[in-house]
Amino acid sequence: MTIKVLKEAMQQVESWPEEAQEELAEFAFEIDARLKGGNYHATPDELAGIDRGLKAAREGRIATESECGTSETMG
Repeated sequence: MTIKVLKEAMQQVESWPEEAQEELAEFAFEIDARLKGGNYHATPDELAGIDRGLKAAREGRIATESECGTSETMG
């Protein structure tokens, strides 16, 4: 892919809703950090989800294998 193609894509992105533009920017920053060997920084929404999961675990609200739909063949 050339820089010309990327510039054309970015022109189309300008007409996207703001939320979609932000999602694309986050994704691009994730790729950039990975290529540079940097650390990933979770978004506020991701951090909130992690906090909810940790709270549920502390409260013992853990799904069983049958509730998750797992099977003995998964490993």
